[in-house]
Amino acid sequence: MNEESAQERVNLYVYFRIRADVSSGTARSRILAMQQALAGRSGVQGRLMRRREEGGTWMEVYEAVPNPAVFEAELQAAVAESGLLDLIEPGSARHVERFVECA
Repeated sequence: MNEESAQERVNLYVYFRIRADVSSGTARSRILAMQQALAGRSGVQGRLMRRREEGGTWMEVYEAVPNPAVFEAELQAAVAESGLLDLIEPGSARHVERFVECA
């Protein structure tokens, strides 16, 4: 790994489908609480979005993550601790996409 790639900051986009029987208010409050706890632990503040056309698909956005491997482990722990997997549509999963700035 060269010096430049070691300094590269990654943006994480985590998308998933919320169960149909979970209200948007419940999902929103639980996810935001998890993100707040994660920010306290990692220093990375997340954003929460949902698909405009179809409200069951949601996305967490974490930008400029300085140490992606450590952050992803912290994110996974925060999700497990908060019980967010109970909100996910059966047969679905949380999908993580990683993007970097174009040089």
